[in-house]
Amino acid sequence: MFYTYYPFCIVVCCSVSEMASTRGEDYLLLVEFVHKHIDFHDAELLAVLKMHGIEIGTDCRFLPLPNDADGSTTSTNRVPQSKRPFRILSFSWDSIGSKFSVCDDSKSRPESETCVNLVISLARCTLIRSVVELWGYGLQIDDCAKTIQLGTALQRHKEGKHLSLSNNSTVKKSFESRSWKITIHTLGSTFNREEQSDMRSKFAFLTFPGPVQMENPDDEYLFIREVELDEAGGAVYPRHSEKREIIPENDARPPLGCYFGRILGSATLGRNWRGSNRLEKYSLKKRLYLGPTSMDSELSLIMTNLAIVKEGSFAFDPFVGTGSILLTTALRGAYAFGTDIDLRVLRGRSKTENIESNFKQYGLPPPELVRCDNSIYHRHFRQHLPMFDAIVTDPPYGIRAGAKKTGSRREEVRPILDEHRYDHVAQTKPYAVSDVMADLLNVSAMTLVMGGRLVYVIPSMLDFDENIDLPRHECLRLVSVCYQPLQTELGRRTVTMEKIKEYDNNNRDLYIQQTWINGRESAEKVANIRERLLEAARKKPGYEEKAAIRKQKRKATKEAKKKAKREAALDGDTTKDIN
Repeated sequence: MFYTYYPFCIVVCCSVSEMASTRGEDYLLLVEFVHKHIDFHDAELLAVLKMHGIEIGTDCRFLPLPNDADGSTTSTNRVPQSKRPFRILSFSWDSIGSKFSVCDDSKSRPESETCVNLVISLARCTLIRSVVELWGYGLQIDDCAKTIQLGTALQRHKEGKHLSLSNNSTVKKSFESRSWKITIHTLGSTFNREEQSDMRSKFAFLTFPGPVQMENPDDEYLFIREVELDEAGGAVYPRHSEKREIIPENDARPPLGCYFGRILGSATLGRNWRGSNRLEKYSLKKRLYLGPTSMDSELSLIMTNLAIVKEGSFAFDPFVGTGSILLTTALRGAYAFGTDIDLRVLRGRSKTENIESNFKQYGLPPPELVRCDNSIYHRHFRQHLPMFDAIVTDPPYGIRAGAKKTGSRREEVRPILDEHRYDHVAQTKPYAVSDVMADLLNVSAMTLVMGGRLVYVIPSMLDFDENIDLPRHECLRLVSVCYQPLQTELGRRTVTMEKIKEYDNNNRDLYIQQTWINGRESAEKVANIRERLLEAARKKPGYEEKAAIRKQKRKATKEAKKKAKREAALDGDTTKDIN
């Protein structure tokens, strides 16, 4: 669920001619997201826009999609915009070339020092697949073509004001010499070459004088036929059966919308902005040092965007673990600082398998790491000095690793001898999840600079209510909550908060007391999740049989490892005897 709403979203007129006339002074961009992490789309996009100083309502605005269930269209084929992988952004045409640039050449300088390159800015979004300079759109392909004929996009393209590079550049192609091609993109449906040619023919009035070029053209135009997609990205009403036969009733269903425009960034990013190993190179599978709770790279990158981490930011992870989140903050150009109570995790397995080795793997400077207990942060560091631009973290909740804090379960604690202090691992005791969250929000309110952001992950089950069960703090404003389902009963929410008020050290106890609106009841909903999952699993039919099978497999695997270890030892002894 996203908590920031924009009442200035305008409704597109139903008349095609009126629709085209209202766009005369607008420059429209169609943002295409990948069909995953759908609940994160708007939150990440808005964070990236804010990061680059682009104000919604001042610099640009959102337009509703065709057949938007929240709009005023009369079509019965409507789907909420929040469930669709597209957004339309509208900029003033006068701002293009002065305040904003859409030049594909990322190395060229903007027209002025204050000019923001929209291609480079939007490419920062992890979930954006492409951005299209939108020439026309509508409910049907004919409506889409009509809006282009009545609009000014083609004339603007001929003039080429937005196509020019920096003033110092000598590379500038005229409209007559620009090569081009038209690509057909049909989401979740397959159309043969003849059908795709029929779609292209609808835009035959666009008489581009330049040569057709299928590989790396100057301009790649894209026609998108949008249909309703399921959670996996397939068509809800597939056009073909499993036997590859057309299903007449599904084929007769109209599309949700049709869009036509010029792909931006194709010269540097390609058709698919997420392609060319852009994200795969950061995969956890390729890292030297991992742990059972390492956050996946894609979600980590999204979290750094939500936190507005950029070059020169000071980023902090108070539950750093193996450093997977901290690494992505460094990839964004931030100074990385992490703490953890577990000294063994901070040191790593060896000199080549530790947090620093992961940073070195990507050519990053080593992070600052400190063994620290977040529950007594105020005893480790100065309290009166806000210094972090962003706190990005995945706190321990006891599902795969339990939370710990400094202390002993014994009534009498033996003193540590001086010769053991360097290698000594301090004793710890359980750290209640309610206290974990209360301390995290309190430390964030204390140490974030004004406007700095806290982004954290909180697991939850179906009975979790975002409105009353999320922890709160007087100094922090809730910006967004993005939900990711993991199992039938379990999901996790990525929460973004922003500091809006200076922290008062005299009110520390009061801040902590007010963390949970519903008190213990809310806190218990994020505690003991492992036990609650097991309890829910036991109620399912066949649980005992499946549990017995898993137990046998684990036992067999354990025995196989022991056997392999014994055989390796025997081989080693035999080799020594021979020598």
